[in-house]
Amino acid sequence: MRFEFYHAGLENVPKLSVDGTVDNALHFSHWVGNETPAELKADTSTEIALNLVAAPHRKRLTQGIELVTNNHFDTDGVLSVWTVLTGEKALDLNDQLVAAAEAGDFSEFTNESAVRASIVIQGSDQAAPNEAGGSPLAIKLAGAQVDDARAYDLVLPEVERVLTHVDEFEPLWRDAWQKIATALESFERGASTVTEMAAAKLSLITLAPEIFSPSGFNPTRHAAPYTAISKYARGHIFLIATPVEHGWSYRIDYPYYSWAETLVRPRIKRRDLSSVLSQLNEVEDNRDGKWQFDSSEMTSAAKFIGVDGALGLSHLAPAKVADILSTVSSGGEAAVAGT
Repeated sequence: MRFEFYHAGLENVPKLSVDGTVDNALHFSHWVGNETPAELKADTSTEIALNLVAAPHRKRLTQGIELVTNNHFDTDGVLSVWTVLTGEKALDLNDQLVAAAEAGDFSEFTNESAVRASIVIQGSDQAAPNEAGGSPLAIKLAGAQVDDARAYDLVLPEVERVLTHVDEFEPLWRDAWQKIATALESFERGASTVTEMAAAKLSLITLAPEIFSPSGFNPTRHAAPYTAISKYARGHIFLIATPVEHGWSYRIDYPYYSWAETLVRPRIKRRDLSSVLSQLNEVEDNRDGKWQFDSSEMTSAAKFIGVDGALGLSHLAPAKVADILSTVSSGGEAAVAGT
C-alpha cells in the first residue's frame, strides 16, 4: 500500500478513498454520501479502516488496489490512512486509534492521552477549528507551515510514537490541553452546568466566565470548548450560554459527531429554527445584534450576532431562550444537510 494526497491527477486512477470521499474510488469513510461496504461501517473512519484490515477477505474489499488517498488533513484522516497502510499490525493499537480519532473528529473525551495525541496531530480538539493553525507535529518537523500533502508525509511515520508516547510531545499539546482541562474542571466543580430538557432533546449549557480567561477561550472569537461539552451534554441540540459583561453570549449547536454518518451514535437531524429565531428576535431588546442562522462551523446552527459580525451580547436570560428553543421538538426537525 502507498499513500498519495488527493489531486486532480488521481481522478481516473483506481484508488482507496480513506476518510474523505472522492470520485472514482472505493470508499472507506464516514462522510455523508460515502459508499463504504455495509459490513465495515462504523462511526469514525479510523474504525472503518480497522474493520478493513481485520477483514479476512480484505483483498476482495480493496480489489487489489494499492493506492490510498485522502483529500484533507485531520486526526481521523491521518489515523485511518496509517491504519490501512500498516495493516493488521495496527490492530494492536485499536483502542488508542479509536479514542484519538473520536477526540479529533467528534471532540470526545475518552482519556487525556487520546485528546493530547489528537492535538499533536491536528492542533485542536476540533477537526475544523476557527483559529488558523496547522499540525503542530508537522510544523515542528518541517520548521515551518506546510500544506496538507506535506503534513501527511511528515506525520504518518510518527503516528505510533504519538499514540504510545504522547508525553514526549508535551510542548506541542500543553497549551491547547490546558484550555480543555480548564473547561473540564469547571464542569466538575459545578461552575459550568448542563440542564437536560429531555422532551425537546435539548441541552442548556451554561459556561463559567472564568473559562474565558486571557489564557483560555474567548466566546466572541473562538469555538466553544466542545471536548468538555461533549463529555457532559446528551441532547440532540445544544444551547450554549456564557455570561459576558452585561449580557449573554449565545450559540446553538448540534453535537459535534452530527456532521458524520454514524451507527452507534444517534443520527441527528437539523431542525428548522425559522420560527425560533423569529420569536427570539421579537423578544430581544438588544437591537445592536440579531438572532440568525449560522453554518460557519461544521455543527453550528444559529447565534446571536452583533453588528460587527462576531458573537454579540443578548439581553435574554438562558431559561427564556431555552424555553423558546424547546418548542422545536424532534418531530419538527428538518432533513439533515450533507456536509
